[in-house]
Amino acid sequence: MAYRAEYIWIDGRKPTALLRSKTKIVPDGAEPPVWGFDGSSTEQAPGESSDCVLNPVRIVPDPIRGGDDVLVMCEVLNTDMTPHESNTRRRAVAALEKYGDQEPWFGMEQEYTFYKDGRPHGWPIGGFPAPQGGYYCGIGADEIWGREVVEDHTWACMEAGLSISGTNAEVMIGQWEFQIGPVDTVAVGDEIWLARWLLYRIAEDYDISASLNPKPVKGDWNGAGMHTNFSTNAMREGWDPIFKACEALGEVAQEHVKNYGAGIEERLSGLHETAPWSEYSYGVSDRGASVRIPWMVANDKKGYIEDRRPNANADPYVVAAMITETCCSALAE
Repeated sequence: MAYRAEYIWIDGRKPTALLRSKTKIVPDGAEPPVWGFDGSSTEQAPGESSDCVLNPVRIVPDPIRGGDDVLVMCEVLNTDMTPHESNTRRRAVAALEKYGDQEPWFGMEQEYTFYKDGRPHGWPIGGFPAPQGGYYCGIGADEIWGREVVEDHTWACMEAGLSISGTNAEVMIGQWEFQIGPVDTVAVGDEIWLARWLLYRIAEDYDISASLNPKPVKGDWNGAGMHTNFSTNAMREGWDPIFKACEALGEVAQEHVKNYGAGIEERLSGLHETAPWSEYSYGVSDRGASVRIPWMVANDKKGYIEDRRPNANADPYVVAAMITETCCSALAE
């Protein structure tokens, strides 16, 4: 007999990469092998030299198909087995290898917006819903749309063994969030991408799509981010490293912003619980700051920080790698 392995990878589309996947039938007793694909159809190779390589990096149970079937998260390699230029995972691996002794931990809050029939799920045809206010963590059919997808997605992440730690409805109607972590620099990227794939795939069954657009509706509506919580062993044990990490992020603020997702200028407007993209700030319990120090961290004088700048459509490998590099290099001094 055999089992199904769903190979999942990140394509080469710019400025925002997409997920791709295809199924391989694998004999019982065999591990999912290195495989190939047509890179000319995923913006990762020219037609005259189109082969690219899928190298398995994380294998988890497939909660949709069940049985012995698996999901296979892959990195993309060239045919000489070197990392493809679109392979951002390798940067996260290098960062963790360099700073692993500091034990960097991440928790990412992935926001997204459901769409149905070409408009945000729950929005009336040709009009607008009631203003924001009652939707965040709301209850009831007049406030909440898409919960059936969320429940299935949450359970699927748990069945797959991902480190999902919570879900909630967000500020704009039709908008939701799930959280992954705490896990290390590499694992958070693997698990966010796998959880995104599961979200898209499960939403298919309800004829709903999930969008990571950072500003899905213009005007007085919240955008969608991927707030990133970060700590090291020193930060989890003391107060001074918290400030040192915040200061370090400020020194390279614009370099980070440029790599935190396309369309970030629209979302980081200084409104709707954001700091302007062109400025940098940090503060205790301040959701209008670039980086927030949670109130309990200030009370305990140790813990973690929340970088509120990354977009929902950001690459978690890039975000985690950059924060690890910036903060851990400063804390190593």
